[in-house]
Amino acid sequence: MALTPPPASASVTVSITRTVDPARFTEASEWVKHGINLAHKYPGFLGSGWVRGSEDSATWNRLYRFSNHESLEAWENSDERTEWLEAGTDLVLDAHVEKRTGIEGWFDGMQPEPGEPALVPPPRGKQAISIWLGFFPVNLVFTLLVTWFVPGWGDLATALKVLLTTLVLTPLMAYFVLPWVTRMLRPWLQKQPR
Repeated sequence: MALTPPPASASVTVSITRTVDPARFTEASEWVKHGINLAHKYPGFLGSGWVRGSEDSATWNRLYRFSNHESLEAWENSDERTEWLEAGTDLVLDAHVEKRTGIEGWFDGMQPEPGEPALVPPPRGKQAISIWLGFFPVNLVFTLLVTWFVPGWGDLATALKVLLTTLVLTPLMAYFVLPWVTRMLRPWLQKQPR
């Protein structure tokens, strides 16, 4: 699924599925960790993670995110990344890359093992439930805490309270809560209708 370049202000999630030479798992693990460490040094890098389908799986999935297309391009066009990719040429047998903007990237399924049916993103209803399950308790706790500890919070204008609340909670949701919720709900999110 190829996307046209997203707006410069939209965060971009990159999903990479690599088939790794099974005889070189240890080297490949070190190579992947080195790539993540390199990306961490670039402005706009928002985080990453990588998983294998099982202990002996040759298919490895990695997600990483940059704050905008421009920051991602700086990483993708860097000499460091080019040298890192060249160093892994003999370790990777095949690679598939997809880029997504917005919240969609957290819900898209990882690529399955060869021969298994392709996973599709969960329906929007499941995505909405997942977001709500994360947002409700976080918003409730935040509201209780600021009401308790911030004198005069109740006297602030509603628009200002909503602005402050969303400024605090949006990064918490994007970086911590939503990734955790989708990880916990992955079996339900990926369950296909019969």
